[in-house]
Amino acid sequence: QVQLMESGGGSVQAGGSLKLSCAASPANYRPPCFGWFRQAPGKEREPVASLLGSGSTYFTPSVKARFIISRDSATKFLYLQMNNLEPEDSAMYYCAAADTIDRSGLCLGAHYWGQGTQVTVSS
Repeated sequence: QVQLMESGGGSVQAGGSLKLSCAASPANYRPPCFGWFRQAPGKEREPVASLLGSGSTYFTPSVKARFIISRDSATKFLYLQMNNLEPEDSAMYYCAAADTIDRSGLCLGAHYWGQGTQVTVSS
């Protein structure tokens, strides 16, 4: 059974940065698509960024050029570096793993989820 655990959320002002971490158990778990989703109050959960087994990365348009997704080769942690944050980025962020991707390269039909970490951006 794979377990995912996020950390690193918090409250920042617009323009600030946060780095989210996701620890997988087992640590060497390598899904075809490893990514981040977010869900704001009253909105559907949406994919934000993905890291494929090939090493390719994909982002939803609203965060492209501001967010970076990566995985540390030593710790195997999945990271989401979020820069120039906007109030619209406020949401619960989830780490997730999937076997498939959508047309944009983002994870689709994730079957493992973390518990989520809250990100709040104030204007």
